[in-house]
Amino acid sequence: MPARLRRADPAEVATALDRRTPADERLLTKHFLAVLSERAPGRSVEIRVPPYAAAQVVAGIRHTRGTPPAVVETDPATWLALATGELAWGDAVAAGRVRASGERTDLSAHLPLLEAP
Repeated sequence: MPARLRRADPAEVATALDRRTPADERLLTKHFLAVLSERAPGRSVEIRVPPYAAAQVVAGIRHTRGTPPAVVETDPATWLALATGELAWGDAVAAGRVRASGERTDLSAHLPLLEAP
């Protein structure tokens, strides 16, 4: 997992979920990407959540240079809705809130990422 991605302290996550300021959105985006990196380790799919972070996840062919063969891109609000279970993967894709191309980009088996209290 890249050094810039880290799981936040559970108290930080709870506070950030309640407030949802831009700083909280950044913290939560990186936190949930870190959680996904732990739960679905690998480098075959790149998840992009601009402007905050990106991560390579899911086992399979390793990507090392250039544009990866499998990319998922979404905005921070959609990523947080997916991570917390507020939005289903299929609904987000159907609504055009997630752009996914390539193999292994269906992340529905890995979502939501919010842990029970």
